[in-house]
Amino acid sequence: MENTPTVRSPAPTAPAAAGGPGDLRRDGYARYRPEDLGLSLAAHAGDLAQLTAAYADLPADPYAPTTHRYRRYSHAVYLPWTRQLSFAPGAPDATYGTVTEYWQDGHNPEYPDLRRRLPDIPTALQANALLLHLIHADLAQVEWVADLRRVPLYVGVHLIKLAVTDRSQVAVSSPDCLHQDGGSRATFTFAHLVSCANVAGGENVIARPECAGNRPEEVPPEALHERFTLREPLDGYAVHDHRVSHYVAPVRLGADPGHGDRRILIIGLAPYAPRL
Repeated sequence: MENTPTVRSPAPTAPAAAGGPGDLRRDGYARYRPEDLGLSLAAHAGDLAQLTAAYADLPADPYAPTTHRYRRYSHAVYLPWTRQLSFAPGAPDATYGTVTEYWQDGHNPEYPDLRRRLPDIPTALQANALLLHLIHADLAQVEWVADLRRVPLYVGVHLIKLAVTDRSQVAVSSPDCLHQDGGSRATFTFAHLVSCANVAGGENVIARPECAGNRPEEVPPEALHERFTLREPLDGYAVHDHRVSHYVAPVRLGADPGHGDRRILIIGLAPYAPRL
């Protein structure tokens, strides 16, 4: 097995104010442009190309192979007092090489309390400078939460692709409803668009927490905080999990010839809970 990289980063600087609606601390959600996170697409062109290429051979979701959803997942540990980030090794697996457990307790109605084992992200990608910058920029956004300054943090890194090749196909995220990701009241989820080409759909919706379990059209309009569609590389959003619910609509093939796909990077942050 290759060595798992440990990264000590410089002290994060507070990002610029979010360019889109919402404020994470005040409202429980926010939208971001790359410059809000201190990112230059030109400076990270090679890193973005490597990250984008990692989606080309994503395996189909082993728990839903007919949904046109493809994914890899790994997790890392972050120590706030030393600013060290270390990816945890996955468990050996005959099909995927290594896998990492992914659990949403009872918050995913499609897989309630199921501990899924998902293929790991490539080891080479763990040292990608753009990925590391995004992780640390996301961490800087939540420094105001005291619970995330005193304990090791769980950092989940999720590559997800929704891909279609003909007009009969619909690619669906999971769960296909407004939902929360579960865990601690200090859990945050950040989503960063990597690329999106020749698809229709993929609208994001942020709503009140009590809307979880429903589709957006099933709840009153006043319960919806925001509707938007990510279109440009590294545009994104974040949610403070227990304060809102969130959703992404299915995608279908767009108007151009050929296939279409939506590639998204999800970074989840939560405190490691003591178990002794």
